[in-house]
Amino acid sequence: MKKNFRVKREKDFKAIFKEGISFANRKFVIYRLENKQKHFRVGLSVSKRLGNAVTRNQIKRRIRHILQNAKGEISEDVDFVVIARNGVEALGYAEMEKNLLHVLKLSKIYQEGNGSEKETTVD
Repeated sequence: MKKNFRVKREKDFKAIFKEGISFANRKFVIYRLENKQKHFRVGLSVSKRLGNAVTRNQIKRRIRHILQNAKGEISEDVDFVVIARNGVEALGYAEMEKNLLHVLKLSKIYQEGNGSEKETTVD
């Protein structure tokens, strides 16, 4: 995922936490805030309680990969922060993807079928 798709500055994180709306399931918390940019931006937060640096980086790589695959179905006018909760480190990739997409749907950031695929109609 390109760097201009990431929330990096502390000021941006604080704005999302302060003014944003949160959504959660058992494995992830999402804070979302509308932006005025042409694309979404995402920040990741993985606590030291989830494991050592190798484990935390693996979790972040998986989250980025899931978001990259879902890029076409993610709303473009939003900044959001993904917080990994306890237990994520034990999930396989497919289960992590299922949980992350679930909370993204709850927050109305992800809509299936919103991507570049053309819908066909039958007359």
